[in-house]
Amino acid sequence: MKAATKAIAPALKKPLAPVAKTAVKAIAKTEKKAEVKIKKIKQVRDSFTMPETEYEVLSQVKKACLKAGFEIKKSDLLRIGVSLIKNLETGKLKTLLAGLTPLKVGRPKK
Repeated sequence: MKAATKAIAPALKKPLAPVAKTAVKAIAKTEKKAEVKIKKIKQVRDSFTMPETEYEVLSQVKKACLKAGFEIKKSDLLRIGVSLIKNLETGKLKTLLAGLTPLKVGRPKK
């Protein structure tokens, strides 16, 4: 019996070793995929209309940022503005809205 056990033991170890390595690799890949799969935030493209004087403010702020040593995009400025108004009380927001220049609704005719 000992001879048979000795003959079988190496045979059992060899097929299991590649299977174990494959299993370890598969587990490692699964863990990497779990780490990499961070839910992406959907981006939305939109267009808007604003008075030229207010649009010029975006350019002025961009120039001020360049002088301060960093570059900023218009979309980032608008996102910062959105994050700031998110925290405003509705009364303050209503006051600011009343101070804006009224705009015509819809697209301009060609």
